[in-house]
Amino acid sequence: MKVLELKFENTDGKIVTYSLEQPIEPVDPASVSEAMNEIIAQNAFTSSGGDLVAKHSARIVDRTVEEIELV
Repeated sequence: MKVLELKFENTDGKIVTYSLEQPIEPVDPASVSEAMNEIIAQNAFTSSGGDLVAKHSARIVDRTVEEIELV
């Protein structure tokens, strides 16, 4: 399963991560940056450490899970 992680810095200086499942690929870095700017501008999310104040990074995480059938 692939996830787009958006990482922001909050007013406490901590990194806050929001994950979005099934991102559209290929990912357009300019669109991701614009979306993150808009999230900050509209104060769309908050965290226990305060409002989001800056972009930190973004990344695609690909996680594979394989179930083990127990006998």
